[in-house]
Amino acid sequence: MKYKYILFDLDGTVSASAEGIRYSLESVLERYGVQGVDLSDYTRYIGPPLLDTLLNLCGLPEELCDEAYEHYKTVYAEKGKAMNRPYDGITEVLTALRERGCKLAVCTSKLEETAVAVVTELGLAPYFDAIAGSNRDSTRKDKKDLIPYAIGLLGGAPDEKESAVMLGDTWYDAKGAFECGVDFIACRYGYGDNEEMEKYDPAARADSPSELVSLLS
Repeated sequence: MKYKYILFDLDGTVSASAEGIRYSLESVLERYGVQGVDLSDYTRYIGPPLLDTLLNLCGLPEELCDEAYEHYKTVYAEKGKAMNRPYDGITEVLTALRERGCKLAVCTSKLEETAVAVVTELGLAPYFDAIAGSNRDSTRKDKKDLIPYAIGLLGGAPDEKESAVMLGDTWYDAKGAFECGVDFIACRYGYGDNEEMEKYDPAARADSPSELVSLLS
């Protein structure tokens, strides 16, 4: 195999999750009386850290963001995450990669405990060696911080960048991989803007999960 450590973004790469994320954000907007926010464009809020979305897209004042963050988490845990489903073919991809001896991690800007709950809900936890997510104090929320963290959880060293690859569907994933010096595979079947990902010169592109194993070999 070309790579030893394979990092998967979660939303839009492993799971089709837009419905649950949008539902939870709509609950936040309603709670705080925010109007006029267009949630039809998933590229605006699937990918970036939630706190950034609350500030920049929802327009909430900074002093309300911690409270809104907790409200979103509650709604997502109670209803949103149950709206997720794995992409067709992703289980077969994970199975094949594990059989080939690869180390697999989820690498997501979701809060780590939420990511664990989602992956478990999807029935995919047994396929991953680690789940790397953001932390509560926001010191680990961007992909440039999450990628080395995930590689470390898999047992990799900082100088093993050529042995690692990031798979994702947004420019946030692509930019993080570029900043960390690891290869990036653009999952064009997800929610992100393909043209934005191209700016970071992906090592390969997948139009469906079924293409991933051959691209990683």
